[in-house]
Amino acid sequence: MSRLTRILLSVLSGVLLAPAYFQWGTGFIMFIALIPLLMVEEDHYQRRAKNRTASLTWYAVITFMLFTALTVWWVKNAVAVGIIAALIVNTAFMTVPFMLFHYVKRNTGPRLGYLSLGSLWLAFELLFLNVQVNFPWIIFGNAFANDVRFIQWYEVTGTLGGSLWVLVMNILIFRVIQGLRKKFSFRANRGRISWVFGFLLVPMVLSLVRYATYEEDYRPYEIVVLQPNIDPLMKFIDMPQAEQTAYLLEEARELVTETTDYVMGPETFINNSVWHHTIDRHPEINKLYGFISQYPDVKFVIGAMTYKRYAPGDSLSPTAKPVGDTSYYYDSYNSALQLDRTREIQMYHKSLLVTGAEWMPSFNRSSFIRKITVDLGGITRSHGTQEEREVFVSPQDGLKVAPVICWESVFGEYVTEYVGEKGANLIFIITNDGWWKDTPGHKQHNSFARLRAIETRRSIARSANTGISSMIDQRGVELQRLGWWKRGGLKGTLNANDHITFYVKHGDYLARFAAFFSVLLVLYAFVRKRALNERPAKPAAAKPAAGKSPRAGKTPRAGKSSAPGKSNPLKTNQRSKK
Repeated sequence: MSRLTRILLSVLSGVLLAPAYFQWGTGFIMFIALIPLLMVEEDHYQRRAKNRTASLTWYAVITFMLFTALTVWWVKNAVAVGIIAALIVNTAFMTVPFMLFHYVKRNTGPRLGYLSLGSLWLAFELLFLNVQVNFPWIIFGNAFANDVRFIQWYEVTGTLGGSLWVLVMNILIFRVIQGLRKKFSFRANRGRISWVFGFLLVPMVLSLVRYATYEEDYRPYEIVVLQPNIDPLMKFIDMPQAEQTAYLLEEARELVTETTDYVMGPETFINNSVWHHTIDRHPEINKLYGFISQYPDVKFVIGAMTYKRYAPGDSLSPTAKPVGDTSYYYDSYNSALQLDRTREIQMYHKSLLVTGAEWMPSFNRSSFIRKITVDLGGITRSHGTQEEREVFVSPQDGLKVAPVICWESVFGEYVTEYVGEKGANLIFIITNDGWWKDTPGHKQHNSFARLRAIETRRSIARSANTGISSMIDQRGVELQRLGWWKRGGLKGTLNANDHITFYVKHGDYLARFAAFFSVLLVLYAFVRKRALNERPAKPAAAKPAAGKSPRAGKTPRAGKSSAPGKSNPLKTNQRSKK
């Protein structure tokens, strides 16, 4: 295989990986997307005596960097340096497990090698979801966000189960192609073909049955979702908060009735100096309370930028910032609030923050890094967070709502903490997707909410400042949608749920098992490589001298004369005994 062919195959894999993440795409194309890159790897493996492991790296980099660029290029609309960071981070987190797979295969053989690809990939996706600097937007399991009928089993495995499905299918189809190239006979390859159809059809059929038979418990709540549609740059700089509140309440009055249970507003809607110690006297908060007084059963869930003040001598958090040259400090939070007739404000602080925009990694908070960090929403240093998830409780009947803020909705296991640990019955997602403008970004973000609905079996209401606001049922079906750059609202009924799914109970257990297994495989490959390198070489066989018999110099076998004319001593002894 020529170098140009290897490059073209690597490019083809990068191109095939991208379509699944767009509204017009399907996750099923992922089942063949890695095959061109696997062909490059196989060619490298067959020539391993000549090729070094490291020389394969660049082909993997081509594939995964192109995949990232085609899928999340829109990040540049928020900040130009963001796409550079996304390219570096995503490419690294995909190239490393692929190269480790090649290392294991090179030293243990294809069987353990391909087994390691699935386990290593899941292990690194789990790592990517939990490290300080992450952007796990395009983990493979997210590719099926538009194919919810076929992934109802995410309630058991979570999104990483979809990633495993992608990897297994690529490996099985590639092995079929290998078999057909050796011998183009379906009979000779029927075993491999059967495995392909088995892994393809069994999950699909089980999912379709679950999709058709799943019934929600009838616990209806009427919800109004508001989308004020304010340009995010204008929102924080040019447009007075009073004017923004007037827009929001105007939309609410058109939709809210006596039967409405919840009204939702988007992330960071109130952003003018909401201090914790004076929050009940804040003018915009009081305007919302004035609206609630007309509908006593309404709970208003909305986003706000809030601040906590530390007096001299108070214990400071790691994210506390000084107030000028004074001895006072403060923390800023991206918060969700619930306002209701009790006038006791329930509050949750966003705790999975966007690196660079809302949060500085603890290992690097230098002044240089702060200078190049994008300022989204009025901050240039880390927001404060909270250790545990929080749910909002209804004063009427104790219903619990999970207030998931923007970026948090991308992390499946994180969202389960609202449900499994805190008992949430509904999920509300508040977000502000306008930073990316009219690009695939806000569409992808909305589609990921459908995965969270399946994993937790919770109905979801989603309020965006602009982007997509939607209502999603417990099967991941989008019931209503308000699209890009539209001001208005949605009104609908969603059912609450108490049941706990297997995935909510156990989280990303598949990836944790894969991580443990991956360590064993890599260690085994390392030990086997060392053993092979330390094995003494076999001495070369001596060539016979010219004109001599090849058997010259060999030790005669028992029962044959050692030299012409001499008797065999064994036979002589036998005669003497007789």
